[in-house]
Amino acid sequence: MPLFWFVLLPVLIGSINYFVTHKWSKYFILVLQVMLLAFAIHNFAIVKTNGPISIILGNYAKGIGIQLYCDNIAAVLVVFNILIFTCMGIFSISRKYMTSLFTLLFLLLQGLLNGIFLSNDLFNLYVLIELSTIVVSILIMFKKDRLSIYDGMVYLLINIAAMSFFLIGIGYIYKIFGILDISLIKEKMSLISNPRALILPYSFLMTAICLKSAIFPLFSWLPKAHGTPSAPSIVSAILSGLYIKGGLYLFIRIQDMFSPQLSTQPLFLFLGFITGIIGFILALSQTDIKRILAYSTVSQIGLIVFGISLSSWESNFGSIYHILNHGLFKALLFLIAGLLIDAFQTRDIRKMYNVYEKLPFISIISFIAIMGITGAPLFNGSISKYYLAKNTSGYLEYGIFLINLGTITIFIRFFEMFFRKKPLTEDYDVENTVVAKPLLLHQKAVLILLAALCLLGGIFGSQLVQFLFGAGLYISKEDYFAKSLIYLVSVLISFVFYRYIYSKISLFKKIRELEFSFPTLCLSLFLFFSALLAYLHFTV
Repeated sequence: MPLFWFVLLPVLIGSINYFVTHKWSKYFILVLQVMLLAFAIHNFAIVKTNGPISIILGNYAKGIGIQLYCDNIAAVLVVFNILIFTCMGIFSISRKYMTSLFTLLFLLLQGLLNGIFLSNDLFNLYVLIELSTIVVSILIMFKKDRLSIYDGMVYLLINIAAMSFFLIGIGYIYKIFGILDISLIKEKMSLISNPRALILPYSFLMTAICLKSAIFPLFSWLPKAHGTPSAPSIVSAILSGLYIKGGLYLFIRIQDMFSPQLSTQPLFLFLGFITGIIGFILALSQTDIKRILAYSTVSQIGLIVFGISLSSWESNFGSIYHILNHGLFKALLFLIAGLLIDAFQTRDIRKMYNVYEKLPFISIISFIAIMGITGAPLFNGSISKYYLAKNTSGYLEYGIFLINLGTITIFIRFFEMFFRKKPLTEDYDVENTVVAKPLLLHQKAVLILLAALCLLGGIFGSQLVQFLFGAGLYISKEDYFAKSLIYLVSVLISFVFYRYIYSKISLFKKIRELEFSFPTLCLSLFLFFSALLAYLHFTV
């Protein structure tokens, strides 16, 4: 199937459903989604066998027309994108909010994300990102209450401001090279005699991409978007599990485009580490279950950026594999969060208690997701973190260890509610019966599938990396055993910290209500751009 259909088909399906409503239309859409997933898997098989695929829309010459390019990584991301959207659609098919308008927006976002993964043209990427920003803003504001409208507008405006930087950067690139094709620009990079001429366009482009990726200090919009109270849980699952990965994918591609002339790996090693640390500190300070998960996403982004910025081949593929793994367990955790909110009628994690006794099935699924995100042996996160940390030593290894220590602490706190016998706050009526709607068969199937993928991604992790990316990465049994021991020590340290130290640190309570206004977000955008310019000025 031509690549452009992965962008157009979801839009066409959603549009037809919007104008031709029928009681069976939701099921018809799911059938088409499964067919699209089959086409994506077939496309991956072709790329894996024959190499990258590229088409130029309109049959123009290369460098003039818009090129869609699908290599191994893009093919995997398209399959993963459609798989998660299909799962979310199945999970929510019986929900009241799955109206024809919501479904149209939902499928439109899927097509736009596919376009971001496949586009090889800078201006086309700009258009796709802007459109997806508008769609995400509407999904955040879908229930039209005051807080969701405020969160959606802040998200929309700060992203429009960031993409203005991206557009100016595109203009500079076109002025220098006369083309917008990413592959051709990389080929011509070596012809630039003075690398300092690239400082300004690089800074404009990377400032926008770092905001889209939620890299420190440009991450404070993310909890507003991913944790807004009124957005359905599948929206939070898609944003945190998938949409943020579009920014990380662009980070990889733009860094690769400039790699013949500019290298900023030391800077992004530092920023990745700081993002990871700040993310888990802010997650530990929250009481809102969705905000805890949103800030933990920030921490995981920091870990991924840290791994991408390492010069190790294993670390790069480990980071890419962690992008997929994070999409699985974070989507699963947000679905669980939505179910817990519905059952307890609160978002405050302190008021959730004895979950295992009240909701045993959800508790078991939660346990699997937590094991995945913390990197427990035999679960998917352990494999990606193993490769990510492979061949690191000294302060680099300690940096990864510290970020993962924070992740484990977050989810020890998260896991506590499953066995806590009473709420931690006195303003919650313990006599209030927890009303959990019985999970329907299709909802259980989605939760089991995502949990199974978290487990299988660990048991067969090295084989999956080899199959998906063609990377000959293998696991040393001795090293993996050593990493497993380190994980157990990390759990012990995190438990001691949470049990005996966490409650005594007033910082966590003080920063709980920390919020950045739109002007502050814009100021951080400008300061990041200025700092990046200064760094390049003194290092290039």
